[in-house]
Amino acid sequence: MDPKLESLLRQMPKAELHLHIEGSLEPEMIFRLAERNHVKLAYDSVEALRRAYAFTDLQSFLDIYYAGASVLLKAEDFFDLAFAYFQKAAADNVVHAEIFFDPQTHTARGVPIAAVIEGLEHACRRAHAEWGLSAKLILCFLRHLREDEAMATLEEALPHRKHFIGVGLDSSERGHPPEKFARVFARCREAGLHVVAHAGEEGPPEYIRNALDLLKAERIDHGVRCVEDPALVLRLARERVPLTVCPLSNVKLRVFPSLAAHNLPALLAAGLCVTINSDDPAYFGGYVVQNYLETFGALPQLTAEHALTLARNSFEASFVPAAEKARWGAELEAVRARVMEH
Repeated sequence: MDPKLESLLRQMPKAELHLHIEGSLEPEMIFRLAERNHVKLAYDSVEALRRAYAFTDLQSFLDIYYAGASVLLKAEDFFDLAFAYFQKAAADNVVHAEIFFDPQTHTARGVPIAAVIEGLEHACRRAHAEWGLSAKLILCFLRHLREDEAMATLEEALPHRKHFIGVGLDSSERGHPPEKFARVFARCREAGLHVVAHAGEEGPPEYIRNALDLLKAERIDHGVRCVEDPALVLRLARERVPLTVCPLSNVKLRVFPSLAAHNLPALLAAGLCVTINSDDPAYFGGYVVQNYLETFGALPQLTAEHALTLARNSFEASFVPAAEKARWGAELEAVRARVMEH
């Protein structure tokens, strides 16, 4: 890769909008928290656990993901988890992160929702104090569970409303269409929450359309299968609906056979508001800069101009005031000038 392009990918400010905080739980921290909380693990070493990260699809990943989350029990565990992510994000020049968390993964094990939210929110405040990194929380519902369970989770979370800006929909997509959650998302919109949804990763393009029309999703997480429906692609471009694409995740979960086969160039060529994100970086082989580096390395048609577009898109797609977006845009231009013109 051209050294200037590599330097730009590393140094440019960027927002990360598709990051599951439980998916940043590194094996070393799993073992450390298991020891601290006296949790028995099914693996006897960090290496054995890493070897288990050979996934055939989304579900095979989720099985290990939920097992790893079993070590998270107290507010300090959630703080440690999130603060470790923010350290890596700051090193990757992430200036803003909108972080997904899955309360149902924890409340099902008897962990109070307050412990989850307070621990994560404390880490957000510390990240801002340490690095000036802006961070917001998005509560996700597990789509393989029933809608009434999502509704109960929402009601449990609303007393902590000031600590999260929106809701999302994640977990296994196949067989769990967006419309299953239409009522709970209507309730979320009434509460003034932003709305995003995973759609079109393993599910068909129809799931993307239904997330937009029935859930009123403002962003689509993944969305790579939109290309199977040309009319949908035109709509996404016209309405500037952001897609939070996660390249390494897509390859790890067999959505694409390789990064060289990824459709990111086609999405950009269609004028879509695409962003690059890391999804579950501890499990999928890299944080956000690693996603940029490996994707641009595998797709030589991607240029510095594409990199700048992706960074600008990440600011545009974020749920922050226009003044913040403008400030980051100016920082991006300064980095472009410094890296590309010298």
